[in-house]
Amino acid sequence: MKKAILVLQDGLVFEGTSFGAEGERIGEVVFNTSITGYQEILTDPSYKGQMVVMTYTEIGNYGVNEEDIESRGGPKVEGFIVKEYTEYPSNWRSERPLGEYLKEYGIPAIQGIDTRALTRHLRTFGSQMGILSTVDLSVESLYSKIKDHPGIGEMDLVSEVTTQSPFHWVEGLWRWPEPEETSIEAPHVVVYDFGVKLSILRCLRDAGFRVTVLPATTPAEAVLEIQPDGVLLSNGPGNPEAVRYGIENTKRLIGKVPLFGICLGHQILGLAMGGRTYKLKFGHHGGNHPVMDLETGHVEITSQNHNYCVDIESLKGQVVLTHRNLYDGTEEGMRHVELPIFSVQYHPEAGPGPNDSRHLFRRFREMVELRGVEPPTS
Repeated sequence: MKKAILVLQDGLVFEGTSFGAEGERIGEVVFNTSITGYQEILTDPSYKGQMVVMTYTEIGNYGVNEEDIESRGGPKVEGFIVKEYTEYPSNWRSERPLGEYLKEYGIPAIQGIDTRALTRHLRTFGSQMGILSTVDLSVESLYSKIKDHPGIGEMDLVSEVTTQSPFHWVEGLWRWPEPEETSIEAPHVVVYDFGVKLSILRCLRDAGFRVTVLPATTPAEAVLEIQPDGVLLSNGPGNPEAVRYGIENTKRLIGKVPLFGICLGHQILGLAMGGRTYKLKFGHHGGNHPVMDLETGHVEITSQNHNYCVDIESLKGQVVLTHRNLYDGTEEGMRHVELPIFSVQYHPEAGPGPNDSRHLFRRFREMVELRGVEPPTS
């Protein structure tokens, strides 16, 4: 197998072999603790600009298929890093090997490195930029390319993953027997696509919504002209402060329509209300994070994928804290004290991960059915 090299911004080097496409990519290196679900992780638009390290050792053993994707257009990661790649998958749903899939979409991947050592390094020193190459095998050359990289904090990555035109979504969650079709009288929700996962759209349909997905730059006035019953602010990649158009449009929606924010949408909502966000040392990426609902006392195991958090204290008086991560105590949910607005930092749709939090989509439906706020008087 062809040699591949990963060089981090602080000079740490890992040498292994390639099982993806030939080439060279730069991205922020983060680790994911999920045991399964690598295809969903690869196609999650929230990973745009990042290279993912899987902490589970054996990857690729069940192959890939066209049903388990989380976005259109193939993987969104910049690179993929594993301990051991299984070239010959064994699963009745498999359509082709993972390596073949990555090659088709031009994603470089490296195997045969000590992913435990890499993960411990990232936990100690934080997520950082890295360069993965199969074409330039000179450590000195690769380090010179990466050492002065400014990072992805100022990049508008949402513009690279959002839909370019509106579309309606009709597919629900898979189950047997097939669910009934959603009524044409069902409440209509608009999704701001900052990098939405398809599982979010499926969960909205399953909750009984009619769903329209709009580009991230759609003006708030155009959204209100549609007269939706609710608006969902989706997940997505990068620093929320770089998505100025999303923040400004959200400001103009507050008080006009019920709002539900997920992950990046949660962060954008916090900024739109005048709050602050901050970056975590190495982020939360995985399907096993315990989160407590502070209003019920229930603990849910959640799927997470974020590098930034909302400082709820910066919104004191406007919102109440609703969820807290039990691993590190970070704040992961909020509810407006007066308006029909709530949001969470984690992923209630999972994909991959447990389904403990899917009830939040039903909560959104219940909130929308109350018809939200009264229309403003002139």
